[in-house]
Amino acid sequence: AGDGARTRDLRLGKPALYQLSYTRLVPAARREPRRRCATIIPTARERPRCRASGAWGSTLSGRMRRSPVPVAVVVLAVLLIAVLGFALAGTGGSNLDSAVQRGERPTVPDGAAALELPVLGTDATQSLDALKGQVVVVNVWGSWCEPCKDEAPLISGIHDALKAAGEGQVLGVTHVDPSEKSLAFQKEFALTFPSVRDVDDDLYNAFGGTGTPETYVLDRDGRVAAIRRGVITAEFANEALEAAGATARVSAELEPTP
Repeated sequence: AGDGARTRDLRLGKPALYQLSYTRLVPAARREPRRRCATIIPTARERPRCRASGAWGSTLSGRMRRSPVPVAVVVLAVLLIAVLGFALAGTGGSNLDSAVQRGERPTVPDGAAALELPVLGTDATQSLDALKGQVVVVNVWGSWCEPCKDEAPLISGIHDALKAAGEGQVLGVTHVDPSEKSLAFQKEFALTFPSVRDVDDDLYNAFGGTGTPETYVLDRDGRVAAIRRGVITAEFANEALEAAGATARVSAELEPTP
């Protein structure tokens, strides 16, 4: 999913229910399209694009000139912080990821399942609590997100398969996206599933969101059976659906072209 993408496939027996495989996208501003940024330690070439308030470059170098502490100590301290940041990013900074990796079935945290969010393009609202009893695939997307465009056919295919089997549905969650752009995306890519507008990022943050696309598969009790932080594959989708108790399956023909 873009240059410099990191891929990690964590498997705890069968199936692989947690995967992380995309370059983080950090918005330049709340309502502006995102730019690709290095996540943990940007390279020298990438730092100018990702710099925020002197976080890299001049601030550190200025302190090094004034400080009597040996340069080696400062370098070691920076490396230690980087390693800690990498460890946190590897789990999405969330206990939810760690629990799923251990084979547990955590519930949606912070009471987020009860959130009544507006359904895109309608006057209705929807909550995850109202969908209990079904297998629900929550997919976070944005119209500015190139990988979201690639996986859109597969996400719609999952929704169609769940609906045909009478087992559940996909619920999209738009992220940092004006309604008019989300609606245009929905029409352009013929999305067959409904989406809610998470204007204040309440649902996104409850899942420990770190970028887009992200997919969370919930079983009929509303517990998280699988997480994918990145573009999904048909293999992951089918294993996750099976883990969540669904018989529906999706074809690999809908996968994004490498």
